Amino acid sequence: MPLPTTNIAAELARPADRLAPDPDLLFVYGTLQFPEVLEALLGRIPASTPARAKGWRAAALADRVYPGLVRSTERATGLLLDDLTPAEWRALDDFEDDHYDLHRIPLEGGRHGWAYIWPAADVLPHNWSARAFQAEHLDSYAARCAGIAARRIPRAS
Repeated sequence: MPLPTTNIAAELARPADRLAPDPDLLFVYGTLQFPEVLEALLGRIPASTPARAKGWRAAALADRVYPGLVRSTERATGLLLDDLTPAEWRALDDFEDDHYDLHRIPLEGGRHGWAYIWPAADVLPHNWSARAFQAEHLDSYAARCAGIAARRIPRAS
């Protein structure tokens, strides 16, 4: 499956209105779990801990190589990124698809984290496979992310 094209100008022009004031922990469950993707987008790999979100799943999406977090009776597994700078939060928010909404969700163990939630549209009945993504798309996806990051307009912190 080819990678979706992105309108870079639209991505850079999008206001950062999804971001909460002073966001703290980010729960990542898809492509942002991969060090190669984080390194390409941020220039470093933030500190992380394994995390799970009960009542959610990382759903496969139609015509996309990345997943969407949707309500479910399952548990979504991922990582909790806990040392993002404000500039890195903006960079990741600029990178995320416009369909996502940013919400604070409960995680197992009593913690909470912000997560990009996908609407019901285009959700497939099966879960996204990190293993298949890694085998089939990771290298080209990380290269694409590095290209996006290189074109990003720096913003003041």
